[in-house]
Amino acid sequence: MADYREAPLATRPKTLDPNEYFNLSPDYRRAEEERAALRANLKRQYQLQLNNPHRTELIEDPALTRWVYARANPYPHFRPTKKTSLLGVMFGVVPLFRPLCLLFALCFTDKFNHGPTCLMFIRY
Repeated sequence: MADYREAPLATRPKTLDPNEYFNLSPDYRRAEEERAALRANLKRQYQLQLNNPHRTELIEDPALTRWVYARANPYPHFRPTKKTSLLGVMFGVVPLFRPLCLLFALCFTDKFNHGPTCLMFIRY
């Protein structure tokens, strides 16, 4: 932190602000210590399971379980955005109109119209 120089057009990051860095409230420090203790306990349990030489069952990894569930059930977690809406139109709606555009291009342009009417099957 001693070698940090502020950039002329940027503000100092909150983590490097001395007032915030050193003057942490006791509640904030206690919460950080609890989170660190929880992480250390989970890591210890996982290491014990992983290094058990008499292990007979698979190790349950909660992160992998959440990932597999999210891959198998995408719709409960779907969030509509501009990007997903545009992709839905491009791959869902536009392909429906492509055959109509091709039919129009083949039948109603002078380049391909060789007879009295291209759509002879429409006559009654």
